[in-house]
Amino acid sequence: MAIFKASLGAGSFLRMPMIEPRSASTPAAHQQPVLVPIRSIGPDERERIAKHLLALDAHDRYLRFGYSASDEQIRRYVDGLDFERDELFGIYNRRLELIAMAHLAFAPEGQPNECAEFGVSVSKHARGRGYGARLFERAEVTARNADVRMLFIHALSENAAMLKIARKAGASVVRSGSESEAHLELPEPTLDSRMSEIALDHFAEIDFQLKTRAKQFWAFLAGLQEVRRGVQEARDKSSA
Repeated sequence: MAIFKASLGAGSFLRMPMIEPRSASTPAAHQQPVLVPIRSIGPDERERIAKHLLALDAHDRYLRFGYSASDEQIRRYVDGLDFERDELFGIYNRRLELIAMAHLAFAPEGQPNECAEFGVSVSKHARGRGYGARLFERAEVTARNADVRMLFIHALSENAAMLKIARKAGASVVRSGSESEAHLELPEPTLDSRMSEIALDHFAEIDFQLKTRAKQFWAFLAGLQEVRRGVQEARDKSSA
């Protein structure tokens, strides 16, 4: 935890960090920032990824992929994800549902590895909380520490939310008809940037484990309630 706090302190390269407000109804002066746990996604979570993407409506799929991807095309995309080469990040709710995810795609083997591409999707009910920007910041950390010098975003020009994230991060945006391309130059990695990535990964993993245990506990309680109801019903019948 000391490492984590240090990574967010004065002099850290992170812009004040990956946070969201607690409540829109709470006066700004009384709000305390809440760190958004962003966890690295592994190959054993393909089904979670598929479920998240398949829940996107036609317009959201169009903005995410640049075309109105069918269920079959999304399945092929998920099946083809290269977890050895690329990095995927996710934000989970208390039910361990994936509500926002980012794909940081590195260059294929044999090609210059100074560039990477960023893509993001956020479930409709989870928008307006800054999750897309937080995921972009998280991807910046990993890309920088992987010696990437240029982070690209390829998006439709009508994807205002994505382009806003890019511009706010300081990226240059070039529009060409219906498509736009943004690129952000990244500085060289430092000890601070590497320690920040370690701390953020650690925090996200702890959060995920706590949510997992809480879900298991509530499932246990639900099962216990079912048993109690069954016993009570049996007693009621025997006494009738």
